[in-house]
This record gives sequence, structure tokens and C-alpha cells, in this order.
Amino acid sequence: MKLFRSSDKGFRQRFLRTLNKANSLADVSHVVETVLADVKARGNAAVIEYTKRFDGVALKPSQIRVPEAALAEAVKSLTSKEKQAIRNARRAVIDFHKPTLPKRWRQKNLHGAEVGEDYFPIHRVGIYIPGGAVPLVSSVIMNTVPATMAGVKEIAVFTPPSKDTPNQLPAASLLGALHMCGIREVYRLGGIQAIGAAAFGTQTIPSVEKVFGPGNAYTNEAKRQVFGLVGVDLQPGPSEVMVIADDGANPAYVAADLLAQAEHGTGKEKVFLVTFSEDMATRVQSAIADQLPNLTHREAIRAVLKRHAYAVVVDSLDAAVEVANVVAPEHLELQVKAADLNKLTRGITTAGAILQGYFTPTVLGDFAAGPSHTLPTGRSSRFFSGLRAVDFMRRTSVIRYNRTQLKRAQETVSQFSKMEQLDAHGLSLDLRLEE
Repeated sequence: MKLFRSSDKGFRQRFLRTLNKANSLADVSHVVETVLADVKARGNAAVIEYTKRFDGVALKPSQIRVPEAALAEAVKSLTSKEKQAIRNARRAVIDFHKPTLPKRWRQKNLHGAEVGEDYFPIHRVGIYIPGGAVPLVSSVIMNTVPATMAGVKEIAVFTPPSKDTPNQLPAASLLGALHMCGIREVYRLGGIQAIGAAAFGTQTIPSVEKVFGPGNAYTNEAKRQVFGLVGVDLQPGPSEVMVIADDGANPAYVAADLLAQAEHGTGKEKVFLVTFSEDMATRVQSAIADQLPNLTHREAIRAVLKRHAYAVVVDSLDAAVEVANVVAPEHLELQVKAADLNKLTRGITTAGAILQGYFTPTVLGDFAAGPSHTLPTGRSSRFFSGLRAVDFMRRTSVIRYNRTQLKRAQETVSQFSKMEQLDAHGLSLDLRLEE
């Protein structure tokens, strides 16, 4: 792990340069732009070509959409324990998001007029579910359940095909989870071409109004480039975690949590360790060395540790807060004593999700706790928040005046019309009071 000390002169500038270099998408933006333009121009022919090139799967136009019967059949392949795990996770997501659903409201403003807000579900959305290196079954639940809770009528899911399954369908576990979550429109498309198909539409895929879901650097850059034509949720992925560990933390726990987020397999994941002593950093690295050889994805993890693993030694809680707010991590674990949890939680205002205490690993947020694991990455937690059901809705403000209330607003409108030299604005109100 690359070691930094927050007390060193120029630490913040050097650390920021390192982060910005790690987060740069300059190496993928041109590729994304080229693929998107081709999908926009050629539709099905382009998405089929890129699916063959990037995923090694040859599709016919009739195979782009996964048959509904295949979704239902996939459920039969799930064990009873797998089905129960999906139900439990779905229940936790519903319970978490239910209090966040907004309600229509009305009140009187200073003129006595009625003002308020109405909320409507977005009519049609596209949800991207990664499935290349591993089938992210949990992402099905974390993204589709809030959409259905919001009342979205049309949910189109895009997920890559697989060379290793019958008929080159996505993993049965992923398809089964989609069916259990009520999803019936699924396309076996991944990466840039999936985002392009969702945004532009093709001969067989109707375009959507907003694109959701986590992905790798290429997928996120594609979402960034289609923003404006369609809405996008946030910039979720590649995964990252920061662990702030005091001397009471178990190095084996810390190491396991860092390794867990490094194993996603894109090579652009990032792991951060913040400690109060170099000794703890050394002990964590030793625990990583012990655990790594036994992991299935050890080679992918090694690549992440070599390029994007950082240890920062700080001398105070305040310094730890400052480092965390600079990084704005997707997942932030506070493996510190209970007496320090509140100070850190109040001070760190940029994390996507905060997991408190020695016994709250990030995997709980990934799979079971309830909040969506679709979270902002690449320092975008400074201005984005994690996915909620309300993100699948849009808000409309409502205003209603009568003649009496209009009279009360006349002077304010008149003054602004004069200041902005827009006399037609003022006239549009004055005429109503002359009748």
C-alpha cells in the first residue's frame, strides 16, 4: 500500500494529485464516445457488433431481449436458501426506503396563495446490472426494488450475456432474482453499448428517460456522456472503501474488508486505510498477505492493491476527518472505539455510506442491511448521494392564486420587472387586475 502521513508538508496537495490521477477517465473517454456514436447511428447492428467484440458473444437481433420464460425458468435453479436470501434482502430494502418516499403537500404562502409539490414516478427507466466478472445478484435488488416502490411503470434491465451459460444467457441466479423482483423486460447487453441502447434506443429497444445502476469505468463514462439526453442517477463504480482503524481494531477484520472491495475485478477499485500508527498499517498489510492466497479472485485483488491501495497515518481524529472528507469514499468503515464514533460521523460529511463500529463490515451494506449499495465513487460523494426510491421520481411545484392574492403579489412583481427591464412580465400580472 502506498503510505502517506497527514503531518508531512504538502500532504494534501500530493494526496489529491494521486487521487485525481487514479480517478481519471481520460484513457476511456474516446473509446466510449466512439461506441456511443456508432450505437446511435446503427442501433441493433452496433450493439451486436460490440457484444461480440467485448463479450465474445454473437447475438441475433431476436436474441437481444431475454425471453420472459427464461426469467421464470431461472427461478427454478435457485435453492430454497438462495430464494430466502433474496426475499430477506428485498424486505430490508423496502423497509429502509419506505420512510423516504415523498408525499404530495400544500400550504399557503405569504400572499395567501396555495403552493406545494406533487411527485410522479418516471415513466420508463433503464437499469444496468453488472454481470461480467461476477453476477451481481445483489445489485438487482438494490436497484429494481426502489424503482418499483416509486411506481415506475416500465423498467428495462440491461446485463451482459455470458459465454459460460446455456444459450449464452446472463447467470441464472441473476435472472432468477430479476423475476422475483417483478422485472420482465431484460436485455442481454453490457457495457457502453448497453448504456447507448438505453439512451438512444434501437430497432428493438425503446429508449428510456433515465439510466441507473453501477458499472465499471467505461459504463460510468458512457452515463456521463449521455447525460442531458437522458437523466442518470450518479457515478456508482468501480468500488472503493476506506477504513479508519484505531489501535483497538482487529487487523484481520480490516484486511478482510479491504480485500472484499478489491475483489470486484475491474482493476480500478480503490482501498484506503487510515490509521493512527504505522504499526497498525503494518499489521493490516501482514493480515492481507495471510488472507490473499486463499481467495478466488486473488489475482484481480493483487492488481488493485498494486495500483490503488493507500495507507494514511494520522495523528488525531480531526486529521482522520479531513482525510476522509478529501477522499469522499463510497464506503466508509469506522473501526474505532464507541466513544469516537459520534465525532467522526458528525465530522465526515462526504461519504456515500458510513458503517460504524468493529462489527459492521461493508458487506452488510452490499447485501443485507437495506440502504442501496449503489453509491457515488471517484470523489463524487462530495455532491452525489446514494440511490433512493425518490431518484426514480420527479417533482413538480404547484401554484394557485386568486384575484385578492394576486393583488398582494403585484408590487413585488412590478419591482422585479423594472429591475430586470422585462415590462411584459409585469404587464402579464397587471392586466389581470384591470379586468
